[in-house]
Amino acid sequence: MSDQEPTVDDERVDSRAELLPEEQRAGSDDPEAQAEAILEDSEARTMDRDAAPGTHLEQRTSEDVTPPVD
Repeated sequence: MSDQEPTVDDERVDSRAELLPEEQRAGSDDPEAQAEAILEDSEARTMDRDAAPGTHLEQRTSEDVTPPVD
């Protein structure tokens, strides 16, 4: 990952701070801080594709994971 921390502009934060319906139901103490955290995470993942959790793909076939049917 880059030494540079991802930054997001205020316009994007303001736009994302408008809560989605499921976020409204769950509630948010600070929609702007939540929006900034979401956008910074997104930016970091864009800058470094390996930054996202679960990015390691396993190459398995269905026979490797499914027990045979008798």
